[in-house]
Amino acid sequence: MPLRKVDEIPKIPKTRKKKPEAIIASVPLKKPDKLEYICKAYFKYDPKLKKQYLAFLIETVIEFTNFTYEISVDLVHEKNVVYFVITGLIVRMDTVPQIQPAKREILFDTLTGDYIINVVKQDGTINSAEFHFNIFKREIILKREYIPKKKNNRFFCKFEVAKENFTFPESF
Repeated sequence: MPLRKVDEIPKIPKTRKKKPEAIIASVPLKKPDKLEYICKAYFKYDPKLKKQYLAFLIETVIEFTNFTYEISVDLVHEKNVVYFVITGLIVRMDTVPQIQPAKREILFDTLTGDYIINVVKQDGTINSAEFHFNIFKREIILKREYIPKKKNNRFFCKFEVAKENFTFPESF
């Protein structure tokens, strides 16, 4: 039996990407606590642009050997609350693979004062921390880490201040 001739090429449907707001509102499945990510906050100076930034580095606890991965993050910024919505991993095309965790650095230039930083996984799990940022005193204070009240919410992310990563211009 011969195959029929195709008049037009069939269209393959595109996969739907969840919006960050839908991910934040979703209820995760019940799973045990497991540390998967570390969120580090530090000040970073870019000498090329001559600009000071507040940086957040989100990295996995697991190290990858064959490929270099980057964490895909959607950002939702509301007044004094910031959501980092982790949507997956992206393979970076490096010539030499290295043994390292998947990372993503997010830069802000206007955060000063008290902020709530939330890291959200794709299944809707949220971990939060309260920070105080003061560029003039060169300090970042981690006030507290907590897991917001939400059905089936669990611990997966640790927050810390990475003082060893602080960089400032010489004339600051």
